[in-house]
Amino acid sequence: MTGIDRPRRLRRTPAMRRLVAETSLEPRQLVLPMFVADGLDGPRDISSMPGVQQHSIDSLCKAADAAVTAGVGGLMIFGVPKPEDKDANGTQASDPDGILNRALRRLSAEVGDATVLMADTCLDEFTDHGHCGVLAADGSVDNDATLDRYVEMARAQAAAGAHLLGASGMMDGQVGAIRLGLDSEGFADTGILAYAAKYASAFYGPFREAVGSSLQGDRRTYQQDPANRREAIRELDLDLAEGADIVMVKPAMSYLDILREVADRSTVPVSAYQISGEYAMITAAAERGWIDRRGAILESLLSIRRAGADIVLTYWAAEAAHWLV
Repeated sequence: MTGIDRPRRLRRTPAMRRLVAETSLEPRQLVLPMFVADGLDGPRDISSMPGVQQHSIDSLCKAADAAVTAGVGGLMIFGVPKPEDKDANGTQASDPDGILNRALRRLSAEVGDATVLMADTCLDEFTDHGHCGVLAADGSVDNDATLDRYVEMARAQAAAGAHLLGASGMMDGQVGAIRLGLDSEGFADTGILAYAAKYASAFYGPFREAVGSSLQGDRRTYQQDPANRREAIRELDLDLAEGADIVMVKPAMSYLDILREVADRSTVPVSAYQISGEYAMITAAAERGWIDRRGAILESLLSIRRAGADIVLTYWAAEAAHWLV
């Protein structure tokens, strides 16, 4: 048979496939989310996320050092206060002696500029009601009062040594408020990773255990409706106009169409978060022998990169980095 196209010529050997691969996956593109919990004297397993742990500050630093040595591009740190230290305003979030800021200072001293140190700039882990902001008298989340708290939190994290602040609360105007608040206190070099398109997803479930969430109700009044696509571009444009240095789509795997559109439009690097539910599904299927674990992990990460993510936050960052060397 002659005169037909034969794309298979470029798939014949591993070397040929490697030569013509359109998308790469490298350790530097991966960011490891990590949890540090107050009152621990060592790591504690998270039952719904096998292989992921809450850390003490000491074990956090040890695991962070291993991840950095493996070549990951950055670390995203989430703080988990003691239940009795939570309050309506999330006071511990901006306290220099709060668990997250203590951990950031320690990590900054130990890893310095060898990695990109990121901090979750949101109140949900620290509030006794579990919402990402301050509540109004009627129980709704008060957008503008929350911005004031984000600014206080951002300044504390910048002072503790964070390179990038993960503005994840989905409050209107959060990026602009944080940028102004940082600049006015001399933190002009601290960057903002804006969660531009963060959806109200059912896949966040295991994360709630990881951070000891006290959530009452849901977050659908501020996180995006999964039905909406154009709204993500509106949010992206607003965050870019307010000064975002990097933008994010979250979750990743169920929103690859959104990720592609954001990547096509964004003028800054684009990240995506392979969230806890995505991690748990692949882990559970692999544990039962239904899928090949390593193959599924790498394929899932490659799909996020192929859809347009420059940076991927994944709980497999350190492990995948070893495979990719």
